[in-house]
Amino acid sequence: MQKDTSSGDVSPSHVARVRHRRRPNEITTDGNRANGPALLVSDQNKYKSMLIRTYSTLWMMGGFVFVIYMGHLYVWAMVVVIQIFMATELFNLLRKSSEEKQLPGFRLLNWHFFFTAMLFTYGRFLSRELVNTVSSDHLLYKLVSGLIKYQMFICYFLYTAGFVWFILTLKKKTYNYQFKQYAWTHMILLTVFAQSSFTVANIFEGMFWFLLPASLIVINDIAAYLFGFFLGRTPLIKLSPKKTWEGFIGASVTTIISAFLLANVMGRFPWLTCPRKDLSTGWLHCDPAPMFKPEHYILGDWVPQWFPWKEVFLLPVQWHALALGLFASIIAPFGGFFASGFKRAFKIKDFGDSIPGHGGITDRMDCQMVMAVFAYIYHQSFISPHNFSVDAILDQIIRNLTYEEQKSLYQQLGDIIHARQFM
Repeated sequence: MQKDTSSGDVSPSHVARVRHRRRPNEITTDGNRANGPALLVSDQNKYKSMLIRTYSTLWMMGGFVFVIYMGHLYVWAMVVVIQIFMATELFNLLRKSSEEKQLPGFRLLNWHFFFTAMLFTYGRFLSRELVNTVSSDHLLYKLVSGLIKYQMFICYFLYTAGFVWFILTLKKKTYNYQFKQYAWTHMILLTVFAQSSFTVANIFEGMFWFLLPASLIVINDIAAYLFGFFLGRTPLIKLSPKKTWEGFIGASVTTIISAFLLANVMGRFPWLTCPRKDLSTGWLHCDPAPMFKPEHYILGDWVPQWFPWKEVFLLPVQWHALALGLFASIIAPFGGFFASGFKRAFKIKDFGDSIPGHGGITDRMDCQMVMAVFAYIYHQSFISPHNFSVDAILDQIIRNLTYEEQKSLYQQLGDIIHARQFM
């Protein structure tokens, strides 16, 4: 009798263990020593994982080069797709199916806030390019100008509608879950849009200011992986147990040298250096900015007698590229460390599994977002002219004046210029 009772009773903890299904990207305490000395150099399966990672990297690089060739508008579209994938991965982190069964349509509210934030962000950053695109069509020009003028009000109205929608869907037994999701959604929007919007701004300032920083992060990531793969012995940080000092130092040197050399190559192509002032996809031609005009340097006594080159031609932007390379190698990796700590908190290995050998899209974008913000701020602080430019004034005119007021301003400017010609 006692034997039957003991065999029939099942402890609650055992039931919980049986019913718990581990996610594909979840890590366990026993199966994965998160803070153990699991260095790549001692990993038995490192060559297999390296092959998968290399295969995925080549596909991503090929697709990236193709999108760059297609033009600025397609690169922007690529950024939007990446944002959608990142938001999907982050939304799913706190999603609970049992709770959402009681809240039909609640997931749609997250995407309402997402696309409202997208409209606000890109409406602010790309208003000038949008107006320039439709300037040849009078009716469409007036429509777009009006939308841009009231864009902030429209976005606020959409956000308020989402806020009211959220309040009306509150249910007594799911208050805690709903408010957590509301806060989590806003944190995702801040993370995704506040940083990746700077990426789009860099694209239209000139593809150079997008491509060089993004390439440096890729180079740093690959170099750190290879140096750690073959030479890594000393752990760097507990948050990322496979990161090593050897990989970090080797990648830093490689990235800084690559920045100096890549800037010289990229800076010679107008397709990369010319700013795009509309949303068209045609080929770009412009006079190179002083930053991209070669300057003559005499090495003289700086090099030994046997050195074959006594003078070199360098682009001034190469010196600025050193600052980008330094940031990409020293500071940007901390975006990856932050993501690693974030994943440890949620007990997951990767944010997703959309890229074999790499994890999810968010796993690849952690350092890129930090780098994009720095590249934009650096460009605005040290590269972009600080005085009022024609483009900046035109942007204000388009935003704040009606079509009739713009015509009046045009006529007055014409009278002033005509009068000055006679003077």
